[in-house]
Amino acid sequence: MNTRGGRRDDGRGLALLVAGAFFMENLDGTIISTAAPDMAASLGVRPVDIGLAITAYLVALAVFIPASGWAADRYGARRVFAAAVTVFTAASALCAAAPGLPELVAMRVVQGIGGAMMVPVGRLVVLRGTRKTDLLRAIAYLTWPGLLAPVAAPALGGLFTQYASWHWIFLVNVPLGVAALVPALRMVPDLREAEPPRLDWAGFVLGGAGLAATVYGLELFGGPPGVWGGATAWAGAGTLVCILTVVHFLRARHPLLDPTLLRVRTFRVSNVGGALFRAAISAVPFLLPLMFQDAFGWNAARAGLVLVAVFAGNVAVKPLTTPLLRRFGFRTVLLANGAATAGTFLLCGSLGPRTPVFVVLTVLFASGVCRSVSLSAYASIGFADIEPDRTSSANTLSSTMQQLAAGLGVVFGAVALRAAGAFAAPLGLDGPTAPYRLAFGLLALLPLLSVAEAARLRPDVGAVVTGAGRFRDRTAGRPVR
Repeated sequence: MNTRGGRRDDGRGLALLVAGAFFMENLDGTIISTAAPDMAASLGVRPVDIGLAITAYLVALAVFIPASGWAADRYGARRVFAAAVTVFTAASALCAAAPGLPELVAMRVVQGIGGAMMVPVGRLVVLRGTRKTDLLRAIAYLTWPGLLAPVAAPALGGLFTQYASWHWIFLVNVPLGVAALVPALRMVPDLREAEPPRLDWAGFVLGGAGLAATVYGLELFGGPPGVWGGATAWAGAGTLVCILTVVHFLRARHPLLDPTLLRVRTFRVSNVGGALFRAAISAVPFLLPLMFQDAFGWNAARAGLVLVAVFAGNVAVKPLTTPLLRRFGFRTVLLANGAATAGTFLLCGSLGPRTPVFVVLTVLFASGVCRSVSLSAYASIGFADIEPDRTSSANTLSSTMQQLAAGLGVVFGAVALRAAGAFAAPLGLDGPTAPYRLAFGLLALLPLLSVAEAARLRPDVGAVVTGAGRFRDRTAGRPVR
């Protein structure tokens, strides 16, 4: 990949700019969760139906992210990044002006397209300028938005809803987007390929259709039993198309996504086991504000502000994450923390309207600690064994799987809540918190499944990233890898 025009800046300023864009993208993934009841009343739909607007945005990210690497190679990283910021900002303003749920969902798709071209391109530029031994530092900048945004979103959404209107959860992006354009044109290098391959249109169309049909089918499962036949058909057809897409990728000369990267064990664990973990933690910021308002009777501001405890857990454990990984290794940390995360989900489901606020805050703080440690570990180990010439393909595939996991996580949370509402009474559970108790129980299965994937890692895996690879193995006389 070549650099054309302008000076190259792969330092802290560029990393912070990309982190800021990542924050905006992640913020809009869940910011409407706290505002769901007010938005539903304003748009004339059920609160749980607002989950479609969240899902549409996250799935649009997953569908269009695969084309981001090709677009950067073809048109240049700087041009694509600046255009994406512009589209994202304009779509945010149009979301605020949406008169109904269909219009809001449509604008959320456009917003997702902008986000799909915005963050992966910036992330690729940062990764290309980072040595393996510096990955922990670089990934730290890019991980913080993923930790902060999902928990800051409900708080901001609650404040905007309580003291202004839900429209401001989208309007806040306008000044942020405008402010990001100038540094983007200065800092982002114009990286591009001299002779980029043609876009894999077959893979793009097949993949997009498969993902859309699958997610739509899952959404229908949350409706009355009469539509479950159609839901099965949509989900089944979507899954079949996704399988055909993977077959196409394996046979294509220049595939949009390269599934063979998943043969690298560390990359597979980061993006398969990590996807299950990300899906689980993406559903939590959607379920908790609903539970606090629907079952506890709290207002939107209070429901959002208590989630600051999750961010406090993120911050408190962050200085310890690297020492933990160096002391115990990626495998041990992922195994122990995955099980602990499942435990925090069960604790969230056990909360009730009479639970002391201190206990609520303590549970959320523990949840924040667990999500921070695992997210940092998954993000850091993903590129440990990826060769430099495959970084672009690996970044595109990783970004796609992360966003798809986040989108499906919200879908899983919404479907689990709807299903739990139907089965709570037959199981002998009553009270306003019963559906949420079951939903969090189902959600706890996801991090436990991620533990099964992490168990296949070697005890010393990822040593080159943590720094342990700098020390010599006394018996073999070579670096520990």
